Amino acid sequence: MRVSRFPRIWARLAVLLVLTPTVLLSPPPSPPPSALPLLLTAGAGDVAGSGDTAGDSSGEENPAGAGDTAPAPGGGAPEAGAGEPGAGAGVPAVARVWPVGVRPRVLRGWEPPETRYGRGHRGVDLAAAPGAPVRAVAAGRVSFAGRVAGRGVVSVELSGTGTPPLRTTYEPVLPSVAKGAEVAPGEVVGAVAATGPAGSPHCTASCLHWGLLRADVYLDPLALLPPWLLRNGPPRLLPVLGLPVPG
Repeated sequence: MRVSRFPRIWARLAVLLVLTPTVLLSPPPSPPPSALPLLLTAGAGDVAGSGDTAGDSSGEENPAGAGDTAPAPGGGAPEAGAGEPGAGAGVPAVARVWPVGVRPRVLRGWEPPETRYGRGHRGVDLAAAPGAPVRAVAAGRVSFAGRVAGRGVVSVELSGTGTPPLRTTYEPVLPSVAKGAEVAPGEVVGAVAATGPAGSPHCTASCLHWGLLRADVYLDPLALLPPWLLRNGPPRLLPVLGLPVPG
């Protein structure tokens, strides 16, 4: 005699109908405490990814920065050493005159580069009209008088400034001295040369570029000037001892 299966099936369906609402309405189990930091970290990353920039946004894509490119070395010209301590360190104030004028206006000062071939200004630019006389600032010997890169240049090795000696340079200049000539302080070594419509590499208008080197290291030429030449006050006459006062 077979037993009907229908009562068993109806019994199972009744149990499922009772348990299903209980399962659906029960809250999900809480994660263990050790899993909470991981969930919080993952959540923070999801927020940062929705429209914000995650990670470092301090410009690491271009660490050098815009405009920090260094010009390529060229022509074998001497360059200022990187990180030279004190542009005027070890430079005696031997100058007795400015190279041009009485107290010319400094159009652009000394700007030492951060690296050997980095950007900078290896000298000073002094306001000067074309044809203005250029003078040796101190006693020395002319080590060069000629043209470099199409510009007239005069270089003078200064006497009594050590080994290797300090060397001043003047450009653009029409030289009036020759290599090997001995010059005294204030002696004219040339005249400021006129520049084309585009100006010189140093100035848009006429100027004299004055440089100072020891070997192949550029220094600040203003360090050659004693304080009395750097003062901005009007020049004054000093008494000459040993001469009678005019009656």
